[in-house]
Amino acid sequence: MDTMKILVVEDEMIIGAKISVYLSELGYDIMGIMPRAEEALLQIQQQPPDIVLLDINLKGEMDGIQLAGLLQKQCAIPVVFLTANADEATFQRAKATKPYGFLSKPFNRLNLKRTLELTIERMSNLASEQEESKEDVSDFYALPDRIFICYNRKMVKILFDNILYIQAERNYCQIVAKNKTYLLSMPMKKIEAQLPTAIFQRIHRSFIINMNHVDEIEDNTIVIGTKMLPLSKALREAFMLRIRKV
Repeated sequence: MDTMKILVVEDEMIIGAKISVYLSELGYDIMGIMPRAEEALLQIQQQPPDIVLLDINLKGEMDGIQLAGLLQKQCAIPVVFLTANADEATFQRAKATKPYGFLSKPFNRLNLKRTLELTIERMSNLASEQEESKEDVSDFYALPDRIFICYNRKMVKILFDNILYIQAERNYCQIVAKNKTYLLSMPMKKIEAQLPTAIFQRIHRSFIINMNHVDEIEDNTIVIGTKMLPLSKALREAFMLRIRKV
C-alpha cells in the first residue's frame, strides 16, 4: 500500500510543526502545513492529499468548516477536524460537513495515531463497498450521440446530453448523469479516448466535463448544477479557449 499523503491546515505554526513531527514518526507523507483555508484549497485542487487534518478556527475569510464544505462538494477528501473547546453551534456546523473524525486539542501522538487509523479503516471499508456495488460495469461503446455501458449484465444507453461529468476514482470511474451515477472499472484515459471532443473537456486529472452543462466559472472552480469541480492550472488555458468558442 502506498504511503498516505496528509495535508495539515493549521494556523498555529507551533501546533502544525508538532503534528508534522508526529506524522513523520508514524510513517505518513506530509504534503505541507498550510495556515490559511484559501491557500490550502489551491494546494488541494492542484495536488489532492489522501487525508486533510483541518483546524476549525482558521484566521482569514474562510474558516475550516467552510473549507471542509467545499472539499465535500468538490472531491470528497476525508477530513479530520482539529478543535479546542468548540461550542455546540460550531460542532453542529462542522458535523454537517461529514468529517471522518474530530481530534481535540491538546492531543498527543497516540491520539493522532488512533484517529488516523480509524480514518483509514473507514476509507478502506468505503472503497470495498464501492467495489462491491460496481456489479458488472466493465465496458462501454460509443456512438455519435450516446454510449452504451454494460451494467447489471445488460447494455444501458446514456445520451451524451445527460452526462454531466466523469470522475476518476482510483481504479475506476464514475459517469455522473442527470438522474443516475454509473461506476466503470476502467481508466479515465480509455473513456476519454472515445468521447467526442466537441462536447467533453478534461479540466483536471480526475475530471472530464460536458461543456454544455457548465453553469459557473470562478477562479479554479467550475460549477455544474450543485457540484463544484476543480479546474487545474495546467488545463485552465485550454478550457478558457473552449469557453470563448461556445
